[in-house]
Order: sequence, then structure tokens, then C-alpha cells
Amino acid sequence: MIASPEPDVDEGRQAKIRRYSTVVTVALIVLCNTVFLFGVWASGVNLEELIKTPDFFNPTSDVCLRFTWQRLAGAQDPVRLCSEWITLADPTGRSHLLDKEMRVRQDADGRYYVDPSVRADFRLVAYVGFVGLVLIAGMVARWYLVNRYRLQLEAAARTR
Repeated sequence: MIASPEPDVDEGRQAKIRRYSTVVTVALIVLCNTVFLFGVWASGVNLEELIKTPDFFNPTSDVCLRFTWQRLAGAQDPVRLCSEWITLADPTGRSHLLDKEMRVRQDADGRYYVDPSVRADFRLVAYVGFVGLVLIAGMVARWYLVNRYRLQLEAAARTR
């Protein structure tokens, strides 16, 4: 019985597809990261500002540097609030500022609290969407290119 050369040719074709798939994967990783970094640079998004949690003045562990008077809803007179402070546990020593969009309200006990309302940051949603779009585009491009190469190899094998 004569062994057909077909299994060796098929193994060679699979090896070519694996090599091509590896090259395409590495190239797309570099390309997608380049697109991602260019998008971050072009948009001017500051990642530290985008993901930071709001700072709150804690009178037990912070030192107030500046007070401001603010008129609050429900209060008859302006209220004195700490607008700039230093956190003693912060080794950088930078001062923290009260966010202008932060809502302060008076509770039933007469004390003032930061309103824990939900503050959506749609820039973060857009950022995550952009990252997802770059990843999905890279995966679809890889799938398309590898399948196209596989079909070309099979068509070339059929014509021989």
C-alpha cells in the first residue's frame, strides 16, 4: 500500500496557518495598542482624573487650610465649609480641594453631609467603550485575516 503525501501537505499547511496566525496576532497587538494609545493621547483624557474618587474633609485626620461660605438649599444663612485641606496621612503633602459640583445637605440632626447622589461620568463609559471597540476590531480583523489565508492555501492546494 502506498502512503499518500496528503497528510504531510496538510500538516505543512497547518504549520503555515499557525505561523501566519502568530504573526497576525503580534502585529494586531502592536497595532491595537498603538491605536489605543493614540486615542488616549488625542482625546487628552487624564486617567488619574477620570477614575479618582472624590475627596472629603475629615476633621479628625485633616487640617483645613481655607474656609468658604456657601449658600445651601434649605439653609437660611450661608454655611462655612472647608474648601481646601491637607490630609495628614498623605505622604505627598498636596492639598485637596472641595469639588465645586459636590452637593452638601443638612440632615435631620442639623449637621451637614455630602449628598451621596449618583454622579455618572460618561467620559469613563466612553473610554471603556473605546477600549472594547479596539479589542473587538482587533479580534475580528485577526479572525478575518487568518480565515482568508486558510482559504487561499486550500484553493492553491486544490489547483495543484
